[in-house]
Amino acid sequence: MGAKTGLLVFADGDVPGPLRQVGAADLDEATRMMRRLYPGCEIEEAGGSTLGEGVYPPNGTTYAASWSGVEIICDQRVMIDFPSRLPEHLVAASAGRRLVLHAMHSVVDWLAFAVWEDGRLIRSLSLSPDHGIIENIGEPFSFELPYWAGDRPADVFPWPGEEEEPYALPFHPLELGEDALRALCGFIREGRPEPEDVDADSIELHGFRVTDPQAPDTAEKEAELRKAMERMGPPRIYTMGPDGSLVEQDSLEI
Repeated sequence: MGAKTGLLVFADGDVPGPLRQVGAADLDEATRMMRRLYPGCEIEEAGGSTLGEGVYPPNGTTYAASWSGVEIICDQRVMIDFPSRLPEHLVAASAGRRLVLHAMHSVVDWLAFAVWEDGRLIRSLSLSPDHGIIENIGEPFSFELPYWAGDRPADVFPWPGEEEEPYALPFHPLELGEDALRALCGFIREGRPEPEDVDADSIELHGFRVTDPQAPDTAEKEAELRKAMERMGPPRIYTMGPDGSLVEQDSLEI
């Protein structure tokens, strides 16, 4: 499983219904929405994407669209460990509407999702095997119940040579994440599509470069990263041994 999402959806009701009806998104409407939701930021038009491909944009890029009844923001900045701490102005923008946050990262098996109704948080869940349950607010939705009941145990295999240990959670976050994405937004990132799923690949989103003048300078962050990499030793490369174990190669042979 390799799915990643950073998704925020504002809707007048359940999200899947309006998404099945949308047509081409107007650029001016999307730009006005961006300026409303990113106050104080510099916003420039960039290349767009689709909902199927753009739900996890590059850093600094936002994919967005606005239609009557539903608005979408795809941005890594909404991938927060505690969904209940979503910036207040974003929650306030959902007054009288439903707000859905969905975020997951396959590298660390992390999932977070949350739902607000008219600005009131009714459900928030965030968890990963490394950190356990980070946040668990409100009553679980029906699509969650088989996971909490133990009916969807994690099917995880250890790396070659490692001892098999029980998975740190009773289920795999990314499996629940796909079910959450389908139930809350009408589509999935991985797995077998169902006939009633939203065709996310057909929904085009506009692209924007978003710069926060108050954020740390990109050049400074890159310089810090280069210094950290210089302090690291040479890469350690492994191959599979005859017995299935991982064997480190001599760096002189590389």
